[in-house]
Amino acid sequence: METRKIRIKKDDKVKVLTGKDKDKIGKVLKVIKKTNRVVVENINVVKVHQKPTQASPD
Repeated sequence: METRKIRIKKDDKVKVLTGKDKDKIGKVLKVIKKTNRVVVENINVVKVHQKPTQASPD
């Protein structure tokens, strides 16, 4: 499978075009070339809830 060249680099400012975060602007933290994705600061941040365990009861 051929991958396209991404012209976005780390620390570039980008604008989200679609989705729930549409029109938000953020800084690129990481470029994942293998999957043609980028990680953008403060965009699509999800908090995961977990059951308490004996190791971490909080």
